[in-house]
Amino acid sequence: MNKVAHYLQEHLTGEVITSADARKYFSTDGGVFTVTPSIIVYPRNENDVRKTARFSWQLAERGRVVPITARGAGTDQAGGALGAGIMVVFPAHMNRIIELDGKSGAITVEPGINYGKMQQALHTHNRFLPPFPSSIEYCTLGGAVANNASGEKTIKYGSTRDYVKALRVVLANGEIIETRRLNKRELNKKLGLATFEGEVYRSIDTLIEDNKAIISKSVIGVSKNSAGYALSEVKRKDGSFDLTPLIVGSQGTLAIVTEATVETEVYNPDTTLIAAFFDDIQVAEQVVMELRELPETPSAIEMVDENLLNFLHEHNPNQLKGIVDAPFPKLVLLVEFDNPNDRTQKRLTKKTIKILSKYQVTYQVEKTPEKKEDLWKIRHSAAALIAHTEGNLRALPIIEDGIVPVENFQKYIQNVYELFGRYHLRSALWGHAGNANLHMQPFLDLGQVGDRQKVFKLIDEYYKMVIALGGSTSGEHNDGRLRAPYLEQLYGADIYELFQKIKQVFDPYGILNPGVKINVKLDDIKPLLRQEYSMEHLYDHMPRN
Repeated sequence: MNKVAHYLQEHLTGEVITSADARKYFSTDGGVFTVTPSIIVYPRNENDVRKTARFSWQLAERGRVVPITARGAGTDQAGGALGAGIMVVFPAHMNRIIELDGKSGAITVEPGINYGKMQQALHTHNRFLPPFPSSIEYCTLGGAVANNASGEKTIKYGSTRDYVKALRVVLANGEIIETRRLNKRELNKKLGLATFEGEVYRSIDTLIEDNKAIISKSVIGVSKNSAGYALSEVKRKDGSFDLTPLIVGSQGTLAIVTEATVETEVYNPDTTLIAAFFDDIQVAEQVVMELRELPETPSAIEMVDENLLNFLHEHNPNQLKGIVDAPFPKLVLLVEFDNPNDRTQKRLTKKTIKILSKYQVTYQVEKTPEKKEDLWKIRHSAAALIAHTEGNLRALPIIEDGIVPVENFQKYIQNVYELFGRYHLRSALWGHAGNANLHMQPFLDLGQVGDRQKVFKLIDEYYKMVIALGGSTSGEHNDGRLRAPYLEQLYGADIYELFQKIKQVFDPYGILNPGVKINVKLDDIKPLLRQEYSMEHLYDHMPRN
């Protein structure tokens, strides 16, 4: 591998290092696996990425595969930011805002830009990018694009894929292409290219045309989904064609993003926040369904359960003191309206109060920033559980991103409680009630053989349960290595075969982030499980989950 490193050091503008401590640092991300890279590359520009990919392709043509993994801040919780070959790390240099259109609000950025810093820049123009994840202060926009990330605002605004309008990407062979929605005439030009880009367009277009009936059945009945490849969104009925939705959420397995142009929304911090306190989960499910039917959707419908509140009361008793008191309700919903028109907010708030009153649900309405921040503490308090340790026990992100149809919300919660009960684990739930997208992290000790075995029993039961409820294994955190083994069960053999063909079209030598998303079995990831789990790479930021 030294020869590869020496070649890259000679030909790239950015730094190339192979030191043991750097390789160890990049051997983990926010998840439970470990894979040690051989070479770390800090690209200075797109040309560095192009040269790296081109060299890797040339090696593969001679029978030697040196994989490439693109990485942002390493916050991925499913092992998507891990790889054994070349680790291309973007935040060091490729972190700029290239253009911000003051009229349209569209922004073009490099992948290594800090999401939170970008959001601050947008706020100065009264804009924001709504599908920000809870890791906004320390993740990168490139990582969010790779995962098709979303968060508390997704119930109203949608996921990252809905906002990415154009990309510049480096293909596996080093070609640089731009993706955006093309009309029929523009598509025909692409289909006639005698390049790898032309080959990709021809192959994907043929794949779609030959499998229309199968693809039409590939859409899962949930309100957001980051599992698999978004093949159904590439070609529309009008004949327009866009590879962008396919690359967004592909986790660097199809191409390496070097530039993204995203649309934004008008930002309004003057919101109305309602906290509702439920003693019956079935009533909470009914209220969520009625809130989703309002004339204008709330900008957030978030939740925590009584188990999380009891955990906080036990370990951080002052954190929510005076905000929500024991005995705690079964469920707390936080419902927010951010409509620019204050009268509209008032009208929607009245309708929400009417729904809550019908079910005799206790509630609290706040408009002032300080009082709203207090209520948001209820939801963001999940971070305290994630950071909590008891001896060698750690909260593990292994079954934390299922999403089901909203009408199965109550059943989903009950099934999770039963699952935790069977394994004698303490449960606590939080997440996006409006999407029925829940998060949970069981406390286990990866140093214990029994707990290591329990990890894979838990994930097997959990993801099969989510699929049985008509859900998706990933609402927003993507497949990575963790959920990749369940993609075929989720979509069925026919769709999974199309996913494999897409991967083969873009990456015939298996250079781009192999072992992530496609062609992954449970036995492939078992040896990668860490001996211990730590969040030390996030302590500077203390995540708000």
